[in-house]
Amino acid sequence: MGPALDPVPSDPALPDRVDVVVIGGGIVGACTALFLARRGVSVALCEKGEIGAEQSSRNWGWCRTVGRDLREVPLALEALRLWPGMNQMVEAETGFRPAGIAYLCDDAAELAQYEAWLTRAEAQCRDYQKVARILPAGALGQVAPGSTRRHAGALHAPADGYAEPQKAAPAIANAARRFGAKVLTHCAVRGLDIAAGRVAGVVTEKGRIACSSAVLAGGAWSRLFAATFGLDLPQLKVLSSVLRTEPIDGGPEAALWESHFGLRRRLDGGYTIASGHSTRVDIVPDSFRFFFKFLPALRHEWRGLRLRLGPRFAEEWRWEAQLAADRETVFERVRVLDPAPEAARTESALQQVKAVFPALQGAKVAQHWAGLIDVTPDAVPVISAVDALSGAFIATGFSGHGFGIGPGAGRLMAELVTGDQPVVDPAPFRLARFFDGSKIVVEAGL
Repeated sequence: MGPALDPVPSDPALPDRVDVVVIGGGIVGACTALFLARRGVSVALCEKGEIGAEQSSRNWGWCRTVGRDLREVPLALEALRLWPGMNQMVEAETGFRPAGIAYLCDDAAELAQYEAWLTRAEAQCRDYQKVARILPAGALGQVAPGSTRRHAGALHAPADGYAEPQKAAPAIANAARRFGAKVLTHCAVRGLDIAAGRVAGVVTEKGRIACSSAVLAGGAWSRLFAATFGLDLPQLKVLSSVLRTEPIDGGPEAALWESHFGLRRRLDGGYTIASGHSTRVDIVPDSFRFFFKFLPALRHEWRGLRLRLGPRFAEEWRWEAQLAADRETVFERVRVLDPAPEAARTESALQQVKAVFPALQGAKVAQHWAGLIDVTPDAVPVISAVDALSGAFIATGFSGHGFGIGPGAGRLMAELVTGDQPVVDPAPFRLARFFDGSKIVVEAGL
């Protein structure tokens, strides 16, 4: 089972009509609904299960600008600007703390790679000159006090931080409701209603909602949902396993990554811990469908990927046959993706943490869980209109970066829907980049 979530009650009645339907109640969908509602746009947030129940509550909780793809840095900076005020904006605890994030380097070569990244980030975005810095080995006590491992240095962003995934998306969705949004849980959207080449509504398991725009923010489900209106969205899933410890005193306050583990302090006094590198990828039918689009990423990340052919192949093979507007779909049959965690890997990461930080020798495991991360071929999200279908928008493929960037992504998506001036240049996130200049084709909806 995944971690316990703060509750979000469902509105009792389906609205007949809204301006925008947001499909998917993760962190990005909730933020999109919030920023739309704050603009006075009528919006319905539809979630097939519970708000934040999939990867949005199962991630590390990092809110980082550091170490990102350079195309994401401006949006990450906007998210970092928003996070410190989120508790006040949503009138609830999201768990955000600006405790800093540091990438610890094993050797001089790794440190040189981060120095080069920082130089490029500062050249691309002047604002980043005040955000991150290189810490030499002698200064690592500032971020990793008590460490017994000799690191060569670190890339450190003092204002980066972390929030509580189990609290953030529910708090934001509840706030969206206070601004006028309808929040509908256990309300799967089966497909789009398309008329005259544009979105005219959505078809849910509880009935139709008329709307002029729909935002697909379905996380790991986005590829399958896009197929319902004929869009071949290139997206795969990777498994990420995490553990949390019981509360313990004496460890680092900054979030830390190194080659063996990632960790961060939790609001409850424990730690969230995961493996630093290794990621499992299940081979599924989409692995073959998008093989050539993902081939460059596969070559680049080969050492950190563990491919597995297992029962998920047959399960996902059946999913596409379970799509229809007039009967129960896979979106209702699988309310929450709840994969089994690789406990041995997270336990190994915990042992590494204990070896590096003797103060955490007594840390006890409280829970293991896993989630499925939605990834794109270039590991950069899609935050975009669907050019071939008026009124359709997509915010997905955040590739493990979605939680921390969520407020910025939600604001940008809201601005694209309403036609307002975007807070950052949206061009790097265009859907069209995956189609090599060929026309994107969509078909009639369900």
